[in-house]
Amino acid sequence: MASTVSDAAAADTKPFDIVATYNELLRSDADITMPIAAIEALVLLLTQSASSTISETLDLLEKSTAHLKRSIPNPIGLSAGTDLFQRYLITTLQRPGQLGPAGDFKAIRTHLLSNGRLFIRRAKESREKIAAFGRGFIRDGCTILTNGGSRAVAALLQKAADEEGGPSAVRFRVIYVLSSTSQGCDHSNEEPEGMETVRALRAKGVPVSTIPESAVAYSLGKADMVIVGAEGVVENGGIVSRMGTYQIGLLAKAIGKPFYVVAESHKFVRLYPLGQYDLPIEQQVVEFKSEEDLVEERKQQASADTNGDAPIKLPLCDSVDFTPPHLISALITDSGVLTPSASHQKLHLGSETQSPGPRSTSDTHCHSGWSIRRLLSRRGSRKYNVLERETNRLRKRMSN
Repeated sequence: MASTVSDAAAADTKPFDIVATYNELLRSDADITMPIAAIEALVLLLTQSASSTISETLDLLEKSTAHLKRSIPNPIGLSAGTDLFQRYLITTLQRPGQLGPAGDFKAIRTHLLSNGRLFIRRAKESREKIAAFGRGFIRDGCTILTNGGSRAVAALLQKAADEEGGPSAVRFRVIYVLSSTSQGCDHSNEEPEGMETVRALRAKGVPVSTIPESAVAYSLGKADMVIVGAEGVVENGGIVSRMGTYQIGLLAKAIGKPFYVVAESHKFVRLYPLGQYDLPIEQQVVEFKSEEDLVEERKQQASADTNGDAPIKLPLCDSVDFTPPHLISALITDSGVLTPSASHQKLHLGSETQSPGPRSTSDTHCHSGWSIRRLLSRRGSRKYNVLERETNRLRKRMSN
């Protein structure tokens, strides 16, 4: 009995592991995206933290976000979520008087958590809006080439199949590019990414042809358009997506096929890469090695495993590439259809549209505070250009 009580006490005092929580959220929910998993992990962190002041909350958020980014091989996707949450937190903490009595941190904290959960729920529903906007691009009798395991692309294609009448009235076909890269992956024995979508489309009566990556150039002549997903949409209108998307964009541009990108608005990330090698991640794609290099690498790996200092690298099967904006015909998002050149301006200057129907008080707060376009618009202003600068200003104000 005593051991049970001590175990429970130890569980209560165990520090919150944001990395384990983030990974568990991705494992437990197949439909959750990396930015939303990051936001949900931060909300759970604040729920379990004992911080009682704004300064403590900001410090906790800053340290936990940095630790999460360092611990994930590819933090590009989750960075979009952590940046959004940080902007929302700063925006909310700058107007405490509107959320309750001035200085009532408990009321502010409750508001942060409730509206954070509300935003998570809304973000998960964004694929339905994307499918509605993108449905008009799929014409009768067209053939679509796609790749990867994008859930937004799958939702769009399945919605088009449902509206066309299913098995009795199939009106479009799909060429699905399946990755053959399994080097360095723990899940190399699993089926290729995208097979679940292939089965779902075939079950709805949509003819699907699966091809290897080496057959993209040969098969593009039979396609009318390309539709792909993205891990992140960067500030210049380009995208970061699974390895192979860039070459599909190059081939589509060369033979005059439209190249559409389907992505949720919460995947817009604060990056401005100019080329493939400007991404802030280390990838094992092009590595020149001699026999001596391989021997030395094995020694370093053994030493790193002993000391726990092994560098975080992406396995080849999880590598990504950057597709520049001049290859993209349009971005299909839950905020509408945007051209790459106008996407940043649209998010920067776009006015907020009110959805019909009554809203509760907390829902209204969330709509104004958690507007993705409004939060991203801070990016261009002097006041919100650097998040750390605004955090420091807020700390100084509270100390005075």
